Parts: sequence; C-alpha cells; structure tokens
Amino acid sequence: MEEKNQEKVEKYAANISSIREAQARIGSLIHRTPVFCSETLNSITGRKLFFKCECFQKGGAFKFRGACNAIFSLTDDQAAKGVVTHSSGNHAAALALAAKVRGVPAYVVIPKNAPKCKVENVIRYGGQVIWSEPTMKSREETATRVLQETGAVLVHPYNDGRIISGQGTISLELLEQAPHIDTIIVPISGGGLISGVVVAAKSINPEIRVLAAEPKGADDAAQSKAAGKIITLSETNTIADGLRASLGDLTWPIVRDFVDDVITVEDKEILQAMRLCYEILKVAVEPSGAISLAAVLSNDFRENPALKDCSNIGLVLSGGNVDLSILWDSFNK
Repeated sequence: MEEKNQEKVEKYAANISSIREAQARIGSLIHRTPVFCSETLNSITGRKLFFKCECFQKGGAFKFRGACNAIFSLTDDQAAKGVVTHSSGNHAAALALAAKVRGVPAYVVIPKNAPKCKVENVIRYGGQVIWSEPTMKSREETATRVLQETGAVLVHPYNDGRIISGQGTISLELLEQAPHIDTIIVPISGGGLISGVVVAAKSINPEIRVLAAEPKGADDAAQSKAAGKIITLSETNTIADGLRASLGDLTWPIVRDFVDDVITVEDKEILQAMRLCYEILKVAVEPSGAISLAAVLSNDFRENPALKDCSNIGLVLSGGNVDLSILWDSFNK
C-alpha cells in the first residue's frame, strides 16, 4: 500500500521514506507520546476520540521531532557553526533543546510579543535569544542578519522538508497505537505539522481523513484552500499564539492536495476545549494544542454531513506551553 501511494507524494517536500528515515534517526532521542481516551469526552462528542499527547513531548510540544531531525541530519561541519531560526515559541525551544543535545549553538530570533513561558524555555535549553519586531518581515530580516554574522544553518520552523518529515513521525506512532482511527484532526499554522501527518497517514491508509483545525482569527489556510492559492493575512487575532503563521511554499502543495478540509473555530471554543482538557483529561494544553478538540465540538464539524461517519478520531494535542496567568485571565472573562 505504501509503495502504491509513494508515487503520489514524490514531488512534495516529504514522503513516507523520508518520514521513516526520520523515525530511525530520532527514535532514541524523542518521547513516544501516549494516546489518551475519555469516555466522558466520547459521550459529549458522540465519537470515539484518541488524543495524541504531544504536550508530553520533550520541550512540551511536537516541535522537538522536526527540530531533532533537522539538526541530526546535518554533517559535523555544518553543525559546528550552529543553527538559527525565527519562531514565536515552541520551535524556538525545540531547536535550542535539540542543539543542546547535539552540542552545537542555537541562535533564536523571537518576536517581542512571544509568550513569556516559551521564551524562558529557549533560555533554559541554552539558546541565544535575538529579539525582533512581531512581524514576519522583521523576523526574517533579523534571522538573515544572524546567518550572515555566524555562518550558522537556517532551520525554518515549518517550511523545511526535514522538519515536515520529523513531524510526520506522529502519524507512524498514532497509527500503531490506534490503527482503527478513520480521521485525524491536526492544528494548522505554517503547515509543517499537518504536512508530515497527512503524508504519513495517507501513505499508510489512503482512506483516512485528515482535517485541519484553525482559529477564525487566523484562517489563512481555510481561505487558501477555498481560493486554490496561498492567501496571506495582513494581521491575525487569536489567543492561539502558535497558529498565527502563514503557509509556506513547501507546505502549501501538501495541504492543498491532501488535507481534506479545514475547520475554523472561535477563540471562545478553544478556551472551552482547553478547560475540558484540564478538567476531564487532566492534561495541560496550550490554546494551539486544544484546537483539535474544539474542532470536534464545533457546529461546523457536527453539522457537516460529509463528516458524519467520522467515528474514530485521532486528535493531536500539539503542545502544553502556556502562560498560566494569561490562561486564568481568559477563563475569567
């Protein structure tokens, strides 16, 4: 089955072979994260849910998979000068941690509005923080300057085949842990996570549905799918700080061709999903991590006749790095 579907994905930035190579490369370095179930949440949603808890990954989010694969793909000469990236948080921390594991420097460009807890993680893991303005233009320009000054290797947060392949190892694990699932719902931002997940999942099971979950205040992926081309937003407005990026030229073709649909949700729905994760699953998730559950609970999902037979659903809880003070303030509004 995999060989048959391999032909369909060879023109993309990752395929099942690169994802399996990533699994072999990073398997001893990452956590094989658990899958949780809850009869209470099954009852609330009317579906059987299987939560892939990437909030328990090293660094507190799925990003360590891709970062680890990228850094350990480098030759010794390449790695010696270190790595550089720009990120609002989880990729920054993941790259700093992966660089620490390999023993090389990490230069991390972080926008000034990044969550405090995520910046602290970068520093804790030994990354060198370079501040930028909270715009993609400033982030990229600052990263370019650091590249020129250090000679380090750029590791993009999502628009990189090594990153996509690393994230795809989530599907390899999930489909071993819950082989009967018929649907996977994945947060979408720049598209690195869902690109890896969908390529691996559909290579193993061509009939599986893969749905993206996106905030309505940052719905560029939904707009892009509808338009058939990349749509970039001039600004975003969502509590899900990890879901404010735009699709890249490597992730967009995979999202365009393989992701079955995009479900958009309001911030209040994300907060409610977070509360359920805390109160019922007993799992701490950040807003970006809870959005897959918010999608299942949304009217857009429940009332879509094309999705009525999604009965065994894998939900990627992508991360658990949250500023608790902001969380409590949001719950109390």
